[in-house]
Amino acid sequence: MKRFIAAILSLTVLLTVCTAVSAEGRNEKTYGAYKHVFIIGIDGAGTFFKNDYMTNFHRIFDKGAVKYEVRTETKTDSGPNWTSILTGVSYFKHGAENGVVEGSQERLFKRYPSIFSVVHNALPDAQLASINNWGAVNVGIVEDDIGVVKKTVGPDSATVDAIVDYFNEGHAPAVFFTQLDEVDAAGHGFGSSSPEYEKAMKEADERIGIIYDCLEENGLLDDGLFIVTADHGHKATGGHGRFSKIESYSTIAVSGKTVISGGNMDKDVKLRDVAAISLYALGVEPTEWSFSARVPGNLFKDVNGQPRPYYRDIIDLICGEIMWIYTNLGHPLDEYF
Repeated sequence: MKRFIAAILSLTVLLTVCTAVSAEGRNEKTYGAYKHVFIIGIDGAGTFFKNDYMTNFHRIFDKGAVKYEVRTETKTDSGPNWTSILTGVSYFKHGAENGVVEGSQERLFKRYPSIFSVVHNALPDAQLASINNWGAVNVGIVEDDIGVVKKTVGPDSATVDAIVDYFNEGHAPAVFFTQLDEVDAAGHGFGSSSPEYEKAMKEADERIGIIYDCLEENGLLDDGLFIVTADHGHKATGGHGRFSKIESYSTIAVSGKTVISGGNMDKDVKLRDVAAISLYALGVEPTEWSFSARVPGNLFKDVNGQPRPYYRDIIDLICGEIMWIYTNLGHPLDEYF
């Protein structure tokens, strides 16, 4: 009995310490400094934003913070990663395969709220919008009953036209998300080393520029955080979903008034951290216990960065790190998985 009580007390102390540690990395000058967060997702782009031909990307983030060595979820598919980006929860928790997100399987992961839901609960009058090419985002990730303006429009040129129309109508959402799909299609069809993939990336760069300039023209960037990211990369021969570095590394780029110019963020950055960055910018606390995203260091001015709350997701800590070792070994046992 004494040992049981001692174990309970030790666990209580541990959780108290972990909770206190997780509250670090906040600065009142940067926490809640924004009214709007704009997340632009380029499906399948991985780290290819770094190429010189991405002129709009480099123009926008020349004085922002960019990290190219961002770890995806262990499953390098769209469903797992867009879900983690928008919930801050690991794939090992939400289990959102593509079929789950598309609505063709039981959506057990719905227990994990998206940042749209978290912001809606904190700011009930806030506008929210999700305009995408891949409709699964609006079907399986973004909630239906919280007033999010949802539009599924393709191809990417039409998606961007719908976005420009939305903002030119005077809307000013607290959270905006878009997913553009044609880079991923080029990766599947031709591989990331192909001229077709480069062409698709250049077109995505033009569209990033159009969205950014539209927001600027409508005065939304004065208090807006602008984020560009991707869910995964593509193999040179095409395809993704496995464990190679070209599939498992992605990009997070952030621009805003409190962002460190030239910031490279710190080492432990994962795609799910987009959720933590977004909520921090809006001054909204995550509400889900399984939320394991963090605000990286060397991103916001005078913010050291938050520690990863691994105590909230022990399975991700163990399994995710084992698989990352496997990735760095060059996945010699891939045929067995």
